[in-house]
Amino acid sequence: MPAMHILIAGRVQGVGFRWFARVAARRLELSGWVRNLADGAVEVAASGPQERLDQFRRQLSRGPDAAEVETVRDLEPITDELDFPFAMRR
Repeated sequence: MPAMHILIAGRVQGVGFRWFARVAARRLELSGWVRNLADGAVEVAASGPQERLDQFRRQLSRGPDAAEVETVRDLEPITDELDFPFAMRR
């Protein structure tokens, strides 16, 4: 199953970004997780059909209304099994 592991930077904490990602991923029936990082970025790992991952990435690139996404950067692939349903981590 295709997967993605990305880092999202900008004003993405304290704006409901993790909740936004969780809702979007569950609507798309993706596995994975989202978590805030100490540096203010958000990390996302997701798995599912490629067309749904592409749609999810587009949604994350915009984020919720209060967010200001500056960059979306690919990270090394995740080899661990991803949570289903999609979860928020701390």
